[in-house]
Amino acid sequence: MDGQVCRRLVTIWLVPVRMEAAIPSGGGGSSTARAKELFRNQRKNSGSSMDYPNLEFEYGDSDTIVEELSELYSYTEEPEFAVNRDCFEEDFAIHGKGKKWVELEEAEHKEYLMRLLDGLEIINGEKRLKFARAILYLAQGVFDDCYTEPEVVHWARYNVFLLYQMGTFGALVELLNMEIDNSQACSSSPRKPAISLADSTELRVLLNIMYLMMEIMRKEVEDDKPEWSLARDGFKNELSSPVYNGEPFAILLFSLVNKFCSGNAPHCPIKKVLLLLWKTILFCLGGFEDLQKQKEEKREELGLPALPENSIQVMRTLRAASPPASALEVLEQQQKRGRKGRRVLVKQDSLDIYGERDESREEGEEADDGEGCIEGEVDLLEREALVQPLSLPRLPPERVFFPRCLPWAPKVREKDIEEFLEVSRCKFIGFTLGNDTDTLVGLPRPIHESVKTLKQHKYISIADVQAKKEEELHKSPVSLGAEKVEQTPVEILYQGMLYNLPQYLIALLKIQLAAAPTSKAKTDSINILADVLPEEMPITVLQSMKLGIDVNRHKEIIVKAISALMLLLLKHLKLNHIYQFEYVSQHLVFANCIPLILKFFNQNIMSYITAKNSISVLDYPHCVIHELPELTTEALEAGDHNQFCWRNLFSCINLLRILNKLTKWKHSRTMMLVVFKSAPILKRVLRAKQAMMQLYALKLLKIQTKFMGRQWRKSNMKTMSAIYHKVRHRFNDDWAYGNEIDARPWDFQAEECALRVNIETFNSRRYGLYHSDLEFAPVDNCLQSVLGYWLPLPDDFRYSYELWLEREVFAQPIRWEDLLQPLA
Repeated sequence: MDGQVCRRLVTIWLVPVRMEAAIPSGGGGSSTARAKELFRNQRKNSGSSMDYPNLEFEYGDSDTIVEELSELYSYTEEPEFAVNRDCFEEDFAIHGKGKKWVELEEAEHKEYLMRLLDGLEIINGEKRLKFARAILYLAQGVFDDCYTEPEVVHWARYNVFLLYQMGTFGALVELLNMEIDNSQACSSSPRKPAISLADSTELRVLLNIMYLMMEIMRKEVEDDKPEWSLARDGFKNELSSPVYNGEPFAILLFSLVNKFCSGNAPHCPIKKVLLLLWKTILFCLGGFEDLQKQKEEKREELGLPALPENSIQVMRTLRAASPPASALEVLEQQQKRGRKGRRVLVKQDSLDIYGERDESREEGEEADDGEGCIEGEVDLLEREALVQPLSLPRLPPERVFFPRCLPWAPKVREKDIEEFLEVSRCKFIGFTLGNDTDTLVGLPRPIHESVKTLKQHKYISIADVQAKKEEELHKSPVSLGAEKVEQTPVEILYQGMLYNLPQYLIALLKIQLAAAPTSKAKTDSINILADVLPEEMPITVLQSMKLGIDVNRHKEIIVKAISALMLLLLKHLKLNHIYQFEYVSQHLVFANCIPLILKFFNQNIMSYITAKNSISVLDYPHCVIHELPELTTEALEAGDHNQFCWRNLFSCINLLRILNKLTKWKHSRTMMLVVFKSAPILKRVLRAKQAMMQLYALKLLKIQTKFMGRQWRKSNMKTMSAIYHKVRHRFNDDWAYGNEIDARPWDFQAEECALRVNIETFNSRRYGLYHSDLEFAPVDNCLQSVLGYWLPLPDDFRYSYELWLEREVFAQPIRWEDLLQPLA
């Protein structure tokens, strides 16, 4: 051990010497300065971990109303605000009685809106588009009559509720169906060399109005009128019910996404469709706070104990762990201190990737290889001995304070108690009692106390109850009778998605792959930039920079919408029925969702989180109220002044949560994380100082530690410590030691196959998805009716009837003794 420590110290000390020797000296003392500058540049390029600040991020269903509205529009669409205003003012000047919109009474507003709605029924497409633009201008808040951004939002809110009361949304859905079925636009778009913004004008106008109505109406405000609350509830019920061609509105949007990915609607503005689809699901099914309330109500309905804690509240109290210090940063700090003579190894005091290898090495090495660690194998006591010369000044370590107790209450499954008792009985008695968890005869007193402690923290999930009930229904379908299925919004949505669900999920993943920052452009990939590219491509550097920012922002918004949409679907379906959730999860896994998410995180995640792909002066509603300044390259490069990009951090947390949902209690999928070498990727995610993001990354690391090998665990003890402090504990879970009895690779395929059988049984029994259940059909026992049943036979059968009778009837011996045998 001493030899290994010495070799590692020599390696560390020789790094700066080799660096200085590699730099040609140009003058007295300049080589050292250049070496320091090189260290500084390397740290900047690789992402310094010590300079990362705490990210003051509050996770929620969505961002602020202003941000969510601004993300609807691309910067290329900015000139269309004036077009919408002109279309409104052109008609309002004739029928507006010489007043401004904000000066009219509500009755006059309704009268004029009726005129605009009548204009949507005009056959002429150009005139109909003008009336639609006028309605869009109203939904945008009649910004030409306003002076401040809050005033624009106020009038947008008033106009949107008025539009809904006048029945505008139903008319828009009919127009949307007509545009989707517009064969001329669909057939002409693929023949164009490049699809641009002009090819989707009608669709964009309709989707803009619908999104504004959806986003504004779904958010409650304290000063809402009573009739607005009633209108919100009515709108929610309307969207959840199968009133649009016998399907919920979300199914129409899913079919449009699928049509876009199949190449039948390449001109479709996919970002707007995905945003509208996400907000429809969020509005109809509810957000994360609603999910928590529904979960508590369902547990009470099933007679289950209350939840041990509110997970949303616990996550808000968590504090982020300090990110690790890389080897270059430690050496730079030592050089800054101006030490002379013997170099001293600085003891790091972070919680995470303390001895992490270079990222370049991590990519190519095996996950369980620990030879490249700087201090992975150095014992803590030995490291303390190496830094004994206290006369030398030391860097003050960053203090991390933990609560006095662990944040999460431990949980125990019924299966854990059964396994514990099975092992104990085999050890002390010599036989087992199956699933009996009550009989403790013959077991020593400590085992009694252990079982008592386990049962005190026993947690029965809603999924366990649903799976058990489904098993009983499968065993006794006649005696238990037909199941009464409550037609909740989630159930109605699942029934509408069921027959085309694999295609919908594959379409979402295709778009996610095309929008990922790590994906490379391919000729066979789908074009997701149809609603951001202008008709005329930029010719100046400034225009190119603006378009580049717009494209990156466009992709980020798509990733945000898809990640939030998939997470909401998984969580709501899991609460509604566990096999609905498993059906969606299995299709996502089979469609390579796990490697897709890992590929997304295989980047400099801090650069993605702190990206400045926005131009604040062009964001709505700022751009319609204030005079637009002259854009310069310096202004575009500076971006906004926010510490981080809210949507990108939101997307990262959502993707980590989806990955957790897919892999939880699934050994085969956990092994996929191990095979795809996700540990180095997830460890880089921990550099973001955001507690919720670190929590879900640590959860993913925890479930695969038992498969990573002893050397990996030995080299990453600080990561193990962070898992212990932040992730919920499960009794009898030896995640830190690798003694998992279920870690048998030959059982993984059987596990997925057994789950698939249960899913197919559920879908067949409840929805008749795969085949009709003829096993319990009524049987005709009357001899006369059975013999009199007309059976269609081929024409040539009567010619060979006697031969068939001789061979199949008379030649067969009659075994009368079989009638005396009891029935099996």
